[in-house]
Order: sequence, then C-alpha cells, then structure tokens
Amino acid sequence: QVQLVESGGGLVQTGGSLVLSCVASGTIIGITDMGWFRQAPGKEREMVAAVEKSGTTKYSDSVKGRFTISGDRAKKTVTLQMTNLKPEDTADYYCHIYALSPTGWDNHWGPGTQVTVSS
Repeated sequence: QVQLVESGGGLVQTGGSLVLSCVASGTIIGITDMGWFRQAPGKEREMVAAVEKSGTTKYSDSVKGRFTISGDRAKKTVTLQMTNLKPEDTADYYCHIYALSPTGWDNHWGPGTQVTVSS
C-alpha cells in the first residue's frame, strides 16, 4: 500500500515563504509524475506544480516565478518551495505521485497540509 505524507504547512504573512515536503512509503516500483495540487475553500482542486520523469516542470500561471518544485524518485520525495506568498495561495495542499506498485499504476495522494497566508 502506497502512502504519502506532507509536512511544512502553516500560517505565514503575505510575502513570506514556506517549504512543503512529501515523502512516499510502501512498495513502490516506479514513479513517473510527481506534483502538488491545492484546494481552496469552495473551489476545485487545481494543479500547482508538477515534475515529470524527464525532469520537465510545469507550474500554474498563478505561481510561476514564486514556487519551485523538485522531486527525487529514488528517495520518493517531492518538495515545493513557495516564496512571496499571497493570501490567494491559502489552501490545502496535496502531494501527488503516479506510481507503480504491485497492484499496478495508479494515482496516489497525501491527506493534505494547510497553508494560510495572512494579509
């Protein structure tokens, strides 16, 4: 069974920084995509940043230039460095990987970590 656990969320003032970390455990044979999503109250979950197996990174327009994603497939970790945070970044942040386990390829999600940016 694959499990993801996020850490690093919290309360920060506008303009501040946070680093979110995620570690995966369980029988993981391979990982392709790794990423971070977020969901604000009353809104749908949206992709924030992702890193493909090739190393290609993708960011939502709202975070480009402020957030940086990095992933280590050998260590099964993915990190999101967030700078110049804005109140609109307030949301629950979810770690995601697309991984191969003994049951096959599947999407896996962490339980989420809350980020609150005060104005």
